[in-house]
Amino acid sequence: MPVFDRSLKIFTVVMGLLIFSITFGSMGLSNPWISPFTVGLLGKYLCYAVLALSIDLVWGYMGVLSLGHGAFFALGGYAFGMYLMRQIGTLGVYGDAVLPDFMVFIGFEKLPWTWYGSQYFVVAVLLVILVPGALALAFGWTAFRSRVSGVYFSIMSQALTYALMLAFFLNSLGFGGNNGFTDFKRILGFDVHSLGVTVSLFVASALLLWSAAVACRWLVTSRLGLVMIAIRDNEERVRFAGYKVENVKVAVFAFSALLAGLGGALYAPQAGIINPSLFAPIFSIEMVVCVALGGRGSLYGAILGAFLVSWIKSRLSTAAPDLWPFFLGGLFVLVTIFGQNGAMGFLRWGVKKITFGFKKEPVHDPINEPKEAL
Repeated sequence: MPVFDRSLKIFTVVMGLLIFSITFGSMGLSNPWISPFTVGLLGKYLCYAVLALSIDLVWGYMGVLSLGHGAFFALGGYAFGMYLMRQIGTLGVYGDAVLPDFMVFIGFEKLPWTWYGSQYFVVAVLLVILVPGALALAFGWTAFRSRVSGVYFSIMSQALTYALMLAFFLNSLGFGGNNGFTDFKRILGFDVHSLGVTVSLFVASALLLWSAAVACRWLVTSRLGLVMIAIRDNEERVRFAGYKVENVKVAVFAFSALLAGLGGALYAPQAGIINPSLFAPIFSIEMVVCVALGGRGSLYGAILGAFLVSWIKSRLSTAAPDLWPFFLGGLFVLVTIFGQNGAMGFLRWGVKKITFGFKKEPVHDPINEPKEAL
């Protein structure tokens, strides 16, 4: 099966048009019709879509439901947030060239060893890749080698992100406590609040999402992808056939965590803040709902679901914030009962009906059909 099939070509065109329209609409006119706030909001949606895509890779194609993938997203955000905090320098409230403001306020006398080298962009990128990937590798190896699967793995992954949330709330850990990182000033020497940086971060997020979709598409259409689908459908039979199921699970789980970390890294400067709330289990569950609503096991469905849920949340949480959790739960129940293929399945049905018409195909009935004369 080719990687660049019709669906991926359509997705490439859509992403290209999105990048062009947003860039031109915000910077290419004397009177732009797209505000910087909208550009930043869409950039965050793209980062959420990367996270949803990483969840769909392990859940939709390998049958491993992770309720803690938000932890890898948050770790990527914190890893890049360290670089952003070090770039503030003397522009901070306390004017310390080395220590971020929250460390001066808490009473730190020197920079913790975990922050060494974080002032360099290359080191920050390496941390964004290595920290979520290493944690997923260690966690996945421990769980999958112990034959933990199903609901038990879901509970363990949820416990992981909850434990990290409690740890990052501690001021003594050196990551800002419950306030996290905020008040970013510069990135690569440029003002992080300028229009050029805002658009550049949006374009980078769009390119990351496209690259992640291509990588995931290549993976699921490869021989490894066939093994992943077989594990989802009948793990014991795959194990009986001689495949190292644990190794496949660990590798794919670590790769999905890496994608989530990259999404979190681009989310931090666009959101302007990164705090322990991203470790909260409800955030990971919300992303799982995105995948279910968009269509599990379709890649593009996860992306569509992330945009739909994020857009509905931004609207409903403003008008009626207390109703949002109930609405989210109701969406999940409705999709589970009435439309297990999600929005992507409904979209495919609509395209098929438009293409081939709404007429029912004639049913072949060999018994009642007239017999041809010999």
